[in-house]
Parts: sequence; C-alpha cells; structure tokens
Amino acid sequence: MAARLRGDKKFLGHDIVKGQSYLVTGGGSGIGEATAEQLVALGARVTICGRRAEKINAVAARLGDRCLAVTADVTHVKDRADVFRQAMAHGGGLNGLVNNAGNMYRAPIADFNQERLLDIFNQNVISGMMLSQLAVPALAARQGAIIFLGSIHTRRAFPGAAPYAATKAALQTLTQVMAAELGDQNIRVNCVIPGAVKTEINERAGLGSTEDSATRMTALAPLHALGRIGQPMEVAEAIVFLLQSKWTTGALLDVDGGLGLGLTPL
Repeated sequence: MAARLRGDKKFLGHDIVKGQSYLVTGGGSGIGEATAEQLVALGARVTICGRRAEKINAVAARLGDRCLAVTADVTHVKDRADVFRQAMAHGGGLNGLVNNAGNMYRAPIADFNQERLLDIFNQNVISGMMLSQLAVPALAARQGAIIFLGSIHTRRAFPGAAPYAATKAALQTLTQVMAAELGDQNIRVNCVIPGAVKTEINERAGLGSTEDSATRMTALAPLHALGRIGQPMEVAEAIVFLLQSKWTTGALLDVDGGLGLGLTPL
C-alpha cells in the first residue's frame, strides 16, 4: 500500500524534503510510523528503528524502498551507533532526527521504584540525548533539525503520571537548551507536544488492554476544545513542518486539539 500525502505538496515543502534523509526512532507504530509515512510521501529517504522487528519491517514493507527498517534499542550504545550508521548510508547523510522512541511508566508517589524511574529516564530522555550527540556533525553539515516529542502531561496534571510527565518536562527544557547551544551550527531543535492520540504506548507498557485504552480515550475526548482525540498523522504533520522550517528553533509546539487549555464544564 503506497504512502498517502495529506495536503498540498508545495505548501508542505515537497521540493525541500524530496531526496533528503531522516531518522525516526520508534517508527514501528503511532506517531513515528505516521511521520515516516509523511516523509516518504514527500520524497524523502527515511530510516526507522524500533525494538520490535516485525513492526518496523511491516512499516518499511508498506512504505517501499525509500524506508529502511533497523531493529535497534536506542538505549544501547551499540544499537545507537548501528542505526545511525545505517541511516547515513541509506540517505547519504542526515537532514533530520526525530527522537520519537519512548515508553510509559505510571505510579503514585507511594509506589515509586528507583530502578523503573532510572529506566524510564533512560528510554525517554537519555537515549535521545545520546543519539542527538551522534548526529550533530552530520546535521551541521546539512543545516538539519532535531525533533523531540513532549506530552500533554506537562500541560495538565494527571495523578499517578509523575514519572512519565517528568521525562517529558525534561525533554521540553532540553529542547530549548540544545537549540541555544546548537544554533551557531545552524542546527534547529524543536519539540512537539501532542494531546491525547491513539497509540500503543499504554498497552505496550502493560497499562491495560486495547479496550481499556479505547475507554480512556473516549473519556478524554470532551476535554479537548475540538471535541475529539487526535490521530498520529495530525501530529506527524507538525513534525514535518518543524523539520522544514528554517527559522524556527527552541519551539514547544502544542498539537493537542486544545486539551492543554484546561477546559472545564460550566
């Protein structure tokens, strides 16, 4: 099944993205998969990685030869080096890095577990920091961009979600510090902050079944100003915009359907 391009090619910067090289971590489902699909549809060469080989291989098979799948766990030094090397070879360089890979850990304060806290920071924050470090010389050569994924959890307080929210708050601050630090190398660093989007993160973390997730999403829908949850492709469109936008850096872009506005019934 060929990738479908949403919107006008010229508006989305088809000529800018065509032939460029992007690395998307966590590309086997959800926002990562949608980002890869959007970039391939615009003519880019995209490398996706993830721990579940069957997932990323299926995405690459669907998107075609311009998408390369690499089975990798970006919390591991050797895997980061391997996926970066393969992305450089597949694309002939690197124009953008989308640090999308991450996981969920929820617990009330009384149940915090130090090992799991360290693990979630390693998955959600440190892996992206270290992969970004690897990518800096290649991105500087092409005046490229780094994207992080924040969360609505930094805009609204959800009891029991402190571990996950803390990792996303770290990424949002990291975005602005890295933007300041890398500006003189013409590397842009931005962060997209999604609202409630149907992805596999909760089920993958063992926080309930697909049915549980659907029930939670249904309950969240009325809290959005636009009255519904988001789709992965709608977040991907914002990511692609920031990958192209040549005078945008240090931005924290809310793509949340108005969930962060904190609407309450009168």
